[in-house]
Amino acid sequence: MLLREDYLSKIRGFYDSNLIKILVGIRRCGKSVILSQIKDELKEQRKADENHIIFINFEFIEYEELLDYKKLNKYIKDKIQDSKMYYLFLDEIQNVNQFEKVINSLRASVNNISIFLTGSNSKMLSDELSSVLSGRYVLFNINPLSYKEYIALTNKDGKDINTFWDYAKWGGLPNRCEFTDESDIKNYLHSVYDSIILRDVVKRLNIKDTILFDKILQYLIETTGREFSAENITKYLNKENKNISNETLYNYIDALCKALIIKKVYRYDIAGKGVLKTLNKYYVTDLGIAQIKNNNPEFRKYVVLENIVYNELINRNYEVYIGKTKNGEVDFLAKKEGSIKYFQVTYEMKDNNNTIEREFGAFKSIEDNYPKYVLSLDQIDLSRDGIIHLNLIDFLLSNEF
Repeated sequence: MLLREDYLSKIRGFYDSNLIKILVGIRRCGKSVILSQIKDELKEQRKADENHIIFINFEFIEYEELLDYKKLNKYIKDKIQDSKMYYLFLDEIQNVNQFEKVINSLRASVNNISIFLTGSNSKMLSDELSSVLSGRYVLFNINPLSYKEYIALTNKDGKDINTFWDYAKWGGLPNRCEFTDESDIKNYLHSVYDSIILRDVVKRLNIKDTILFDKILQYLIETTGREFSAENITKYLNKENKNISNETLYNYIDALCKALIIKKVYRYDIAGKGVLKTLNKYYVTDLGIAQIKNNNPEFRKYVVLENIVYNELINRNYEVYIGKTKNGEVDFLAKKEGSIKYFQVTYEMKDNNNTIEREFGAFKSIEDNYPKYVLSLDQIDLSRDGIIHLNLIDFLLSNEF
């Protein structure tokens, strides 16, 4: 089992805190494993015994009765028998209707409890909890495996280009690494996607037309990295004999974001130093899901690299935007701890002066002195004019960012 230290190191300081610890991420990204690793650390480091650890996974049938929030509340309180610290783990809590009432009740009536929650629907969690727990919870976004984690789990050669393209094609959901046959990987990813649609979209968000929903996702995946246009997607759907209003379209896209299948990335006006709410882009949370939902044979070359870099920057705790310049844009503006880094991402530049000029020239109108990077799969260093060129795989494996 891969120890997901990057996440554990962020959560550790809250183990005994009375703040609610919420782990949010797409289904099958590894949230339950992280909860188990926290539990193991509590046993080893806090010497917590089994009687003081309450672990409930709401996807297991043995806990089906506890989907009733009143029964859940009673079950938990009956477990608390003394004044020692209890550790409560509620996995996939969104399956419990009105779960926020249980959390609020426990917070108000039990002093010796540390609560950990996981969920697969970020908007639902934030909406329902913020009304009753304002300022009293801390949120941790859990993502599929980074490339570095994928290498650690599989023991593959991270520098091998075939290893890289395997990750780029099939993504970082941990359980997909159990399979080597492509048909098995596809079947697994389809099952994950279907469970997301059925449980987190159709059932909870009341989406009626799943075929239309699927076509919208397919369009967004095949146009990943392009500016979003409601007009263009409406024309695309009309060609597919599907009519849709703008209101329904935006509701469906919002549902995709709520289910954590895609993430919206806003543009940032570099000269004006402000976030723009128009012409945003979308990137997929897991490239494996993207692979099974697109029909473009060149998908991996011109889309995946940007998507990988976006996900990597998110994993490294950056706020990520599309950088708007006076004359165009920079692929990513990444902010963290008061500092900024700029990134351009391309496939290869060697022997192509036009590509070199385009990628390095994207920074010309940026007048500040923050670091600027061009990432590509080239094996030679093409750095120039103070702009750093890095091999993309080296970037993913590095600890310097």
